[in-house]
Amino acid sequence: MQHPVIERSSRMPAPARRRRAPRVALMGAVAALAFGAAFGAPVGQAFAEASSVTTAPATGPASFADVVDRVKGAVVAIKVKGYEEQHGNPFEGQEMSPDDPMYRFFKRFGGETPQKHMTQSQGSGFIISADGYVVTNNHVVEHANEVEVTLEDGRTLPAKVIGTDKRTDLALVKVNDGKLPFVEWSSAQPRVGDWVIAVGNPFGLGGSVTAGIVSARGRDIGAGPYDDFLQIDAPVNRGNSGGPAFDAHGNVVGVNTAIYSPSGGSVGIGFAIPSEVAKDVIASLKDKGVVARGWIGVKIQPVTPEIAESLGLKANKGALIAQPQKGAPAESAGLKAGDVITAVNGEKIDTPRDLARRIAAMGPNKTVDLTYVRNGSEKSAKLTLGKLPEEKEARVDDEDTGGGVGGGAQVAGLGIEVAPASEVRGAGGQGLYVTDIDPDGAAAQKGLRRGDVIVEAGGQTVTSRADLASAIDGARKEGRRSVLLRVKSADGSKFVAVPVKQSAG
Repeated sequence: MQHPVIERSSRMPAPARRRRAPRVALMGAVAALAFGAAFGAPVGQAFAEASSVTTAPATGPASFADVVDRVKGAVVAIKVKGYEEQHGNPFEGQEMSPDDPMYRFFKRFGGETPQKHMTQSQGSGFIISADGYVVTNNHVVEHANEVEVTLEDGRTLPAKVIGTDKRTDLALVKVNDGKLPFVEWSSAQPRVGDWVIAVGNPFGLGGSVTAGIVSARGRDIGAGPYDDFLQIDAPVNRGNSGGPAFDAHGNVVGVNTAIYSPSGGSVGIGFAIPSEVAKDVIASLKDKGVVARGWIGVKIQPVTPEIAESLGLKANKGALIAQPQKGAPAESAGLKAGDVITAVNGEKIDTPRDLARRIAAMGPNKTVDLTYVRNGSEKSAKLTLGKLPEEKEARVDDEDTGGGVGGGAQVAGLGIEVAPASEVRGAGGQGLYVTDIDPDGAAAQKGLRRGDVIVEAGGQTVTSRADLASAIDGARKEGRRSVLLRVKSADGSKFVAVPVKQSAG
């Protein structure tokens, strides 16, 4: 069974020829309106006087036609032309000597020099102002050399990309054609169970509408560091990317972006960027052409139940600092690896993603108060946010890699062999280098790899196997089920709570 993945699909899809593995797919082909009916389910009502159950139809709109008539003129199709470099050798498999007269021909034209070829894709969008600003997805226009917008009345207009934001997959383009129909963002967040109407151009079909409900909020589908998607069951398909999701009043509650599907078509699980996120990003793109986000300069990771128990926390909430960046605002304010950030300006932080979104939304140069826990005590720090550098995120990578050497001493109970890092060339000189690991052992099961360097155990630095053994014994004596290790790899630092066996007796 294959796990779902994010797939960008901004080209026009070809007819399906075989079944595909389940995936979460970005719908960057053509946005459209696929009209569907919604029916109310019967609701049972129990009476105290009798055991019989009567049913009555649930209330709901008899038709979405009036709403659709009001908003459809603001929904557009977006056609994109671009160029991509094609790598690879079309003559791969041809074997010949450098002395062969055709050798130079194959070397020159066989793919070592990238060849550009034109691509065409389509998506959806919607007009948010009478002067022609159009919202769509970044993945619809990110490789664009030419952008055209087709209006509901059939006219096609050239468009200019004003700005894009890869992290939220949003983009803003502009057309010029006098006064255009437009729609507005919703001022209220939709609730789970509220009606939602998706409008766009699925599979290149023009002007289609579907209806359903909001199935869930706050979905993280692995698309980016600020995932906070609405899940909707209004059918959306390839080509709906960038199209709007409306509430029953015709206000935009989301921007359709992705689907989960085993075949590329709708199975009732779609994802939309909520309006409360989208409207702030779009406003920044309109004003500056870019989105400037706040930044404190830390790598963070979740507080698992094992880590919470190892740190003596009452709940597994907050964002654990795995590594502060040198010279960044967090380090300048005194925050250290092992601190757990629990609140920003008095508002609680439940997860690392909460922290990343909260800090990013504030923007640079803002002063914030951070509440954090260190060694069981609550502390606070005031700092001024920096600007998030390009392609940097407040996160810790999931995969660690590293080479290994032999000759380490085994650590009982963890399933690893270690050697002082000072004795291993290129290991950095501090901590214990993991020279070997039992793939079925406790450490391997928690993600440690050969080549990792253990720099702390139980909150104390370690330079020898005896230091690590002492930390394990200390965890046992305190009745803890795990020992907390701070581990460095080629990709950075993270904390790992490794189970320890309790002494018999």
